[in-house]
Amino acid sequence: MSKKAQHKFLALYEPVHDRFERFCRARVYGELDYKDLINDTLLIGFEKIDHLKTENSFLSFLCGIAIKILANQNRKNKPDSLNDLESLKMEWVDQGANTEAAINATLLYEAMALLPVKQKECLILFEISGFSIKEIMDLQQSSESAIKQRLKRGREKLKALLSFESVHQRGEVKA
Repeated sequence: MSKKAQHKFLALYEPVHDRFERFCRARVYGELDYKDLINDTLLIGFEKIDHLKTENSFLSFLCGIAIKILANQNRKNKPDSLNDLESLKMEWVDQGANTEAAINATLLYEAMALLPVKQKECLILFEISGFSIKEIMDLQQSSESAIKQRLKRGREKLKALLSFESVHQRGEVKA
């Protein structure tokens, strides 16, 4: 592609980079390296930039591609869930975040990894990436009530997973 196309793509990507990276980190936590997902998505996004309807929907465009990449990977092979958890935890800590924030993020991502895929994607898109319910409806090709239900159930499951009572009931608390 031409230099002009490269500059246009980079100009669109730069303002959404942080939000897109957070989406990828949260979505693949414990499954694979988020950097691989970002790279694969950007490569496909660059090749298909002419399919972008409006420049304002660039982040949705990238997230849609990332979701399709993950769906294709899941069809090909089941990923080893939480296979590189320790390296992912260390990577989070190395990002310069304070210790408490890093621990909280790790606990949140571990809990989110236990959610069903659609609920996890819904929560990541809405709470972490800041997508509207309408945008999520388009990405997941679902009704508004289905998206709201996924958000509600996902939040409830996360709350249960992250609560002290839940940990205590599972017998994971040791004195």
